[in-house]
Amino acid sequence: MNAEIITIGDELLIGQVINTNQAVIAETLAMAGVLVRSMRTVGDERVEIVSAIEQGWNTYDLLVLTGGLGPTHDDVTKKALCEFFKTDLVPNERLRTHIASLLNRRNLPWSAAADDQVLVPRKAHLFDNPVGTAPGMLFAEEGKMLVSMPGVPYEMIAILEGQLLPFLRQKVTGSAIHHLTLRTTGITESVLSQQLGDLSPILEGASLAFLPSPTGVRLRISVHDTDPARAATRAAAAEERILSRVGKFVYGRGNEELEEVLGALLASRRMTIAVAESCTGGRITDRLTNVSGSSAYLERGLVTYSNASKIEMLGVPALMLERHGAVSREIAEAMALGVRSLAHADIGVSTTGIAGPTGGTPDKPVGLVWIGYADGETAVAIKHNFGDGRLRFKERASQAALELVRRKLLSLE
Repeated sequence: MNAEIITIGDELLIGQVINTNQAVIAETLAMAGVLVRSMRTVGDERVEIVSAIEQGWNTYDLLVLTGGLGPTHDDVTKKALCEFFKTDLVPNERLRTHIASLLNRRNLPWSAAADDQVLVPRKAHLFDNPVGTAPGMLFAEEGKMLVSMPGVPYEMIAILEGQLLPFLRQKVTGSAIHHLTLRTTGITESVLSQQLGDLSPILEGASLAFLPSPTGVRLRISVHDTDPARAATRAAAAEERILSRVGKFVYGRGNEELEEVLGALLASRRMTIAVAESCTGGRITDRLTNVSGSSAYLERGLVTYSNASKIEMLGVPALMLERHGAVSREIAEAMALGVRSLAHADIGVSTTGIAGPTGGTPDKPVGLVWIGYADGETAVAIKHNFGDGRLRFKERASQAALELVRRKLLSLE
């Protein structure tokens, strides 16, 4: 089954909103064995939406639309669908009951907008939206299908994963696409490629995509087969061969974040961590607390940005600061030791650096960061240079700090 994804919204065309729906839909369709051949974005104009549907309908087996299904004046997708499928809007009583219940839970009154939401194309089969008022809609004619979903990401995902994916898995036979993603950090795309070497004996017919980002490289293994189980087995075999060559740089799979992986390690070992941040300004602590249950292992996080705070809160010697400067190996180690002692934690981690764009010198340029680590046996500091771009620097430095702790816990060099 070949598909096109059509996203609708002026806000997407002007760059006001990042189009994350395309990626989520494409990944989910692949899980059902559907090949996405095209993506397009159109504005909130009925004529443009109808034109896009006509072109896609003549070319692909499946069209998946998102956007333009809400209660505001610019939500015209339902009208466009009625025009294309030559049908009209009719009230749906089951949908009315759902919307009334939803509004009641949110302490909101019934409104004219709710009356509009109750109207759906007569030819549409509805997919329930458990978290919103606009349902998903399925049209099936001439051996082809069109599915329209709301553009609000969490509403779209609820319909996509809860109903559309199971529906498509029943429809698509004889085709399986299995994706398996490995998440790496601390190694560049070019060095990864060198360490993997000749890919033919590793992949054995699978394909491998390198997807770099500021904090690491995703390795996406893809296998096309006629049997889902065999596709998964082939992907797993390729994964094992990749891990045998670059496994120490792989921290997770799929959508796992480094803070989740590290949190699970700390929790399983009943260990605690404390964080002292200067240049990252609390980003490490923020990431650790993104994980539910992090109170079991995160004892505290301190932002010790000034020299005075390093002295007063962490016990860093003033003479050491004068002699080496705040951005130095010695201070990073002292910060990690200080926060570990203060918190009575198993591990202390710290950052001190120059995020820029100002403050750099020839000896200590913008992008320089020292990351400190201390446990009951050792205290070390690792030097990095992450270049310019203040927010990117903070993200990369926080990633490197979390990765340093992961590697220490797993005794990886």
